[in-house]
Amino acid sequence: MRLNYRFASCLVVIAALSLGRVATAADRPYTEGPVSDVTSIRTEPGMFDDYLGWLAGPWKQEMEAQKKAGIILEYRVYTTLPRTPNEPDLYLEVIYKNWAAFDGLAAKLDAITEKLVGSLQKANAEMVARGKMRRILGDEVMQQLILK
Repeated sequence: MRLNYRFASCLVVIAALSLGRVATAADRPYTEGPVSDVTSIRTEPGMFDDYLGWLAGPWKQEMEAQKKAGIILEYRVYTTLPRTPNEPDLYLEVIYKNWAAFDGLAAKLDAITEKLVGSLQKANAEMVARGKMRRILGDEVMQQLILK
Protein backbone atom coordinates (compact mmCIF):
# COMPACT_ATOMS: atom_id res chain seq x y z
CA MET A 1 0.00 0.00 0.00
CA ARG A 2 2.81 2.38 0.87
CA LEU A 3 4.47 1.72 -2.52
CA ASN A 4 1.31 2.71 -4.40
CA TYR A 5 1.06 5.93 -2.39
CA ARG A 6 4.64 6.90 -3.30
CA PHE A 7 4.01 6.04 -6.95
CA ALA A 8 0.85 8.14 -7.03
CA SER A 9 2.67 11.02 -5.29
CA CYS A 10 5.44 10.91 -7.91
CA LEU A 11 2.88 10.98 -10.71
CA VAL A 12 1.21 14.03 -9.18
CA VAL A 13 4.57 15.86 -8.88
CA ILE A 14 5.54 14.98 -12.47
CA ALA A 15 2.16 16.14 -13.78
CA ALA A 16 2.43 19.42 -11.87
CA LEU A 17 5.92 20.07 -13.22
CA SER A 18 4.77 19.31 -16.77
CA LEU A 19 1.85 21.71 -16.50
CA GLY A 20 4.18 24.37 -15.16
CA ARG A 21 6.45 24.00 -18.18
CA VAL A 22 3.54 24.27 -20.62
CA ALA A 23 2.35 27.46 -18.94
CA THR A 24 5.86 28.92 -19.06
CA ALA A 25 6.28 28.09 -22.76
CA ALA A 26 3.07 29.99 -23.58
CA ASP A 27 4.31 33.08 -21.77
CA ARG A 28 6.43 34.55 -24.56
CA PRO A 29 8.45 37.76 -24.12
CA TYR A 30 6.54 39.40 -27.01
CA THR A 31 3.11 39.82 -28.53
CA GLU A 32 2.37 39.54 -32.22
CA GLY A 33 1.87 42.91 -33.86
CA PRO A 34 0.76 44.09 -37.29
CA VAL A 35 1.88 42.51 -40.57
CA SER A 36 3.72 44.62 -43.17
CA ASP A 37 3.91 43.95 -46.89
CA VAL A 38 6.99 45.76 -48.21
CA THR A 39 7.55 46.08 -51.96
CA SER A 40 11.00 47.01 -53.31
CA ILE A 41 10.81 49.34 -56.32
CA ARG A 42 13.47 50.62 -58.70
CA THR A 43 12.29 53.54 -60.79
CA GLU A 44 13.52 53.70 -64.36
CA PRO A 45 15.98 56.50 -65.21
CA GLY A 46 14.20 59.85 -65.39
CA MET A 47 10.90 58.40 -64.11
CA PHE A 48 11.22 58.97 -60.34
CA ASP A 49 9.00 62.08 -60.24
CA ASP A 50 6.47 60.56 -62.65
CA TYR A 51 6.18 57.45 -60.51
CA LEU A 52 5.90 59.52 -57.33
CA GLY A 53 3.13 61.46 -59.05
CA TRP A 54 1.27 58.19 -59.60
CA LEU A 55 1.86 57.19 -55.97
CA ALA A 56 0.56 60.57 -54.76
CA GLY A 57 -2.51 60.22 -56.99
CA PRO A 58 -4.19 56.89 -57.80
CA TRP A 59 -2.13 54.73 -55.42
CA LYS A 60 -2.77 57.02 -52.45
CA GLN A 61 -6.46 57.15 -53.35
CA GLU A 62 -6.62 53.35 -53.33
CA MET A 63 -4.71 53.12 -50.02
CA GLU A 64 -7.06 55.66 -48.41
CA ALA A 65 -10.07 53.65 -49.64
CA GLN A 66 -8.55 50.50 -48.13
CA LYS A 67 -7.97 52.31 -44.82
CA LYS A 68 -11.55 53.60 -44.82
CA ALA A 69 -12.83 50.06 -45.49
CA GLY A 70 -10.74 48.72 -42.57
CA ILE A 71 -8.61 46.52 -44.83
CA ILE A 72 -5.29 48.17 -43.91
CA LEU A 73 -4.04 50.15 -40.94
CA GLU A 74 -1.51 52.36 -42.70
CA TYR A 75 0.71 52.76 -45.75
CA ARG A 76 4.10 54.40 -46.21
CA VAL A 77 6.59 55.31 -48.94
CA TYR A 78 10.34 55.32 -48.25
CA THR A 79 13.17 56.46 -50.50
CA THR A 80 16.71 55.15 -50.33
CA LEU A 81 19.99 55.60 -52.17
CA PRO A 82 20.71 52.42 -54.15
CA ARG A 83 24.32 51.31 -54.40
CA THR A 84 23.81 49.29 -57.60
CA PRO A 85 21.36 49.37 -60.55
CA ASN A 86 19.62 46.30 -59.13
CA GLU A 87 18.78 47.77 -55.73
CA PRO A 88 15.56 49.63 -54.91
CA ASP A 89 15.25 53.38 -54.69
CA LEU A 90 11.77 53.15 -53.14
CA TYR A 91 9.98 50.92 -50.68
CA LEU A 92 6.20 50.80 -50.44
CA GLU A 93 4.90 49.51 -47.11
CA VAL A 94 1.30 48.47 -46.50
CA ILE A 95 0.42 47.56 -42.91
CA TYR A 96 -2.33 45.07 -42.02
CA LYS A 97 -3.74 44.36 -38.56
CA ASN A 98 -2.70 40.69 -38.62
CA TRP A 99 -2.33 37.62 -40.87
CA ALA A 100 -6.11 37.11 -40.91
CA ALA A 101 -6.41 40.37 -42.88
CA PHE A 102 -5.17 38.42 -45.93
CA ASP A 103 -8.20 36.09 -45.88
CA GLY A 104 -10.44 36.99 -48.83
CA LEU A 105 -8.21 39.97 -49.61
CA ALA A 106 -8.39 39.69 -53.41
CA ALA A 107 -12.18 40.02 -53.45
CA LYS A 108 -12.06 43.04 -51.13
CA LEU A 109 -9.39 44.74 -53.23
CA ASP A 110 -11.17 43.94 -56.51
CA ALA A 111 -14.27 45.73 -55.25
CA ILE A 112 -12.26 48.86 -54.41
CA THR A 113 -10.35 48.73 -57.71
CA GLU A 114 -13.55 48.45 -59.73
CA LYS A 115 -15.04 51.39 -57.85
CA LEU A 116 -11.97 53.61 -58.35
CA VAL A 117 -10.68 52.50 -61.78
CA GLY A 118 -13.76 51.10 -63.46
CA SER A 119 -12.79 47.53 -64.30
CA LEU A 120 -10.10 45.00 -63.52
CA GLN A 121 -9.09 44.96 -67.19
CA LYS A 122 -8.48 48.71 -67.09
CA ALA A 123 -6.53 48.35 -63.84
CA ASN A 124 -4.37 45.65 -65.43
CA ALA A 125 -3.69 47.86 -68.48
CA GLU A 126 -2.65 50.70 -66.16
CA MET A 127 -0.34 48.31 -64.31
CA VAL A 128 1.37 47.44 -67.59
CA ALA A 129 1.82 51.16 -68.31
CA ARG A 130 3.42 51.67 -64.87
CA GLY A 131 5.97 49.04 -65.86
CA LYS A 132 7.59 51.71 -68.03
CA MET A 133 8.18 53.84 -64.92
CA ARG A 134 9.47 51.24 -62.50
CA ARG A 135 10.56 47.66 -61.84
CA ILE A 136 9.32 45.65 -58.89
CA LEU A 137 12.40 44.00 -57.42
CA GLY A 138 10.66 41.99 -54.76
CA ASP A 139 8.05 41.77 -52.06
CA GLU A 140 8.49 40.79 -48.43
CA VAL A 141 5.82 40.16 -45.83
CA MET A 142 6.82 40.38 -42.18
CA GLN A 143 5.20 40.61 -38.76
CA GLN A 144 6.21 43.01 -36.03
CA LEU A 145 6.94 41.44 -32.64
CA ILE A 146 6.24 43.79 -29.76
CA LEU A 147 8.52 43.09 -26.83
CA LYS A 148 6.91 42.97 -23.41
